[in-house]
Amino acid sequence: MSTIETQAAHQPLTSRLRQFYALTKPRVIQLIVFCALIGMVLAVPGMPTLLDLRLGLIACLGIWLVAAAAAVFNCLVEQSIDAKMKRTSWRATAKGELHDWETLLFAGVLCGLGSWLLYVWVNPLTMWLTFGTFVGYAVIYTVILKPLTPQNIVIGGASGAMPPVLGWAAMTGDVGPEALILFLIIFLWTPPHFWSLALYRVEDYRKSGLPMLPVTHGNEFTRLQVFLYTLVLFAACLMPFAYGMSSWLYLVVAVVLSFGFSFYGFRLWRSYSDALARKTFRFSLIHLSVLFAALLVDHYLF
Repeated sequence: MSTIETQAAHQPLTSRLRQFYALTKPRVIQLIVFCALIGMVLAVPGMPTLLDLRLGLIACLGIWLVAAAAAVFNCLVEQSIDAKMKRTSWRATAKGELHDWETLLFAGVLCGLGSWLLYVWVNPLTMWLTFGTFVGYAVIYTVILKPLTPQNIVIGGASGAMPPVLGWAAMTGDVGPEALILFLIIFLWTPPHFWSLALYRVEDYRKSGLPMLPVTHGNEFTRLQVFLYTLVLFAACLMPFAYGMSSWLYLVVAVVLSFGFSFYGFRLWRSYSDALARKTFRFSLIHLSVLFAALLVDHYLF
């Protein structure tokens, strides 16, 4: 047994539980569940009943469990890559502090429990869509796309855009055009969000050997792509109002946020700095969170 394995075996239970919890990427999962919740809320006209609240709570728990399983599996597959990157080298899998088999077992238990909850207590469609999202992220994106193509985040972004669809399906048993509009917004938001991060973390990705866009096509080309995507995203963010999903409240918030994101993208394209790339990345998180929160408020006020 190696020194690291010996140390891991003697770690306090609470410490190991914290390590496992960290592998679920809690902040990312919180945003995923929040976006799924938006899909649930918009799918139910008016105020939800107690049955709606119960169904939504179970669906959120099931989606959280399966999404957490995908995050853990991602950490397991990418442990050697994570070890080379400053942003991820702290993870227990990257440091070798958790056995591969116990990490895989943890992911399997989370996925199995979440899938069972969704199938039995929500509906089979939501379970299959959620499991398909797990496969899309954990296998198709992590194992196949990410190491092979600089367009990995674009294609793989489909999995990350699924939460509102899952939430809508949980409450209605089908997938409506409204859910697809929300999917489109997140799908188009993902590339400028992620590439702004990759721009100032480019050396980490270069060391890891992953073909991220700033590594394969350079800084200037990536900056242009970020700006162009923010413009297309701007148009997509107007679709809930155009389709009749929301009122003027959402429209005003969407215009202000989207103008801000596009302005950051333009500045990044014309005058790059790592500090500005960090600000653009942080604003992208504000953009999506506040945009969906505006949809939520608009739904109940108008």
